[in-house]
Amino acid sequence: MQDLKKAYTTVMDDHFPDEMTISFGDQKLVYKKRAWKIEEDGSVIEKGLRYGENPGQEAAMYELVNGNLVLGGCKFIEPGNSLTSGIDEAMLVQPGKHPGKINLTDIDNSLNVLKYLAATPAAVIVKHNNPCGVAKAGGIAEAFNKSFRADRIAAFGGCAALNRTVDKETAELIAAQYLEVVVAPEYDGAALDILRTKKNLRIVQIPRIDRLEKFRDQRFVDFKSLIDGGIIVQQSPLNIVKTKADLKPAEAEYKGQKYKIDRLPNDREYDDLLFGWFVEQGVTSNSVLYVKDGVTVGIGTGEQDRVGVAEIAVFKAYTKYADLICFDTYKMSYKEMELAVERGEKDERLLDEIDDETEEACGGLIGACAVSDAFFPFRDGVDVVINEGISAIVQPGGSMRDFESIEACNQAVPKVSMVYTGQRAFKH
Repeated sequence: MQDLKKAYTTVMDDHFPDEMTISFGDQKLVYKKRAWKIEEDGSVIEKGLRYGENPGQEAAMYELVNGNLVLGGCKFIEPGNSLTSGIDEAMLVQPGKHPGKINLTDIDNSLNVLKYLAATPAAVIVKHNNPCGVAKAGGIAEAFNKSFRADRIAAFGGCAALNRTVDKETAELIAAQYLEVVVAPEYDGAALDILRTKKNLRIVQIPRIDRLEKFRDQRFVDFKSLIDGGIIVQQSPLNIVKTKADLKPAEAEYKGQKYKIDRLPNDREYDDLLFGWFVEQGVTSNSVLYVKDGVTVGIGTGEQDRVGVAEIAVFKAYTKYADLICFDTYKMSYKEMELAVERGEKDERLLDEIDDETEEACGGLIGACAVSDAFFPFRDGVDVVINEGISAIVQPGGSMRDFESIEACNQAVPKVSMVYTGQRAFKH
C-alpha cells in the first residue's frame, strides 16, 4: 500500500520542459516553467510544483514571458502582467514548503474574485478552488474575520487572499486559524513576525494585487484538455456587470401577457446583489449563493439542478449559522457538541437551543440576497429562497418561464425584488 503521508510530503520530479511554445497560426506564445529554491528538511530543493491535484500526478506551472495574441479582434493578456504564475522566491515571503497545484489554483481563483472588490478592504477564503467565505468591510482585519466566520468549517486548511496590507491585528486573526496559504499585496513587520510563528504557512506577497481591477476587462486563453488528448480553447469570460445601472428590473412576456417585478431593490440590496454577483464569478456551476451586508451567508456549488443547489446553499447557511453559535457560546464546533451529547458529556437541550435559534433566524438568511449563475428554469428554485426570507434576487434571466419567477416574487409577503444581469456566469 502506498504511504500516503510520505506521498503528501514528497516533491515529485516532473518531465515537462523548461520552456513551452504555443503557436496560433503565425503568432507564437512563449512560456517559462516556474521553479523555486526552497529549503525543506535542512536542504535546498529547486523544483516546480510539489505535485498536481493528487500525489503521483506530475505537474508544472508556466508563466507567459514572450509574445502576445490577437484573435478575432480580441487582444489577450500580454507578458509582464503575471500574478500567480509570476510568484518567485522573493514573493514567497515564507514558503512553508513547495506549493502544489491546488495551492496555486486557489490563489488564482481568489484573485479572480478580489479583482471586483478593489474599492473596499476585502478578503476571500478559497478551498478546493471555490470561495467558502468572502467579505468586504471598513478595514482588512474586519474583512478577514467576517470571511472566516462565514464558514469556519470549510476554511480549515484554505487559502486566504486579502487586498490590503496585512497589519498586526489581521495577522493575529489569521495566525489563530489553520490556513495553508495567505496572500496579500504587503505585510508590515509586526504582522510577518506573527505569521512566521506558523512554520508551514505559505506567506505569499503579490504586489500587483493593488492593480487587480485592471484585470476585470482583460481576457486570457482558456484551455480544457479532453481524455482523448484533444483540447477545447475558449476566451475567458468578461463580466459585463459593473454597477447597479447594469442590473435590469426583471420582466418577461408569456402568451402575449407582460410581467414585471413590482419592487426594485433598495440601496442596501443593490450593494449586496452586486457583491454577490462578483463573488459568483469564482464559484463552480451550477451555483446559488446568499449574501448579506457584504458577507457570504451560504454558497451552493457544483450541483446538477438549480432547485437542488438553492436547497444546498440553504442547508449550508443553517449549518454554518448553528456552528458559529455553538463555537461562540461553548468554544466547540456543532459536530463536537453532537459527539459530546452522544457520550453523555453535554445536555441535549444545548443542541435544541442552538437549533431553535438557527431556525428562528433562518440560518441568517432573513433579509439576505440570492444570486444564481444562470436562469431559474422553474419557479421552484425561487420559491426555495423566498421561503427563507430572502429579500432580493439577481439572476441572468432568459428562461421561457421567467414570468413564473416574477410572479413568485410579486406574490411574496413582503414582495421580493428581482433583477437581471443579461449574462450567464457558468464556471466549470
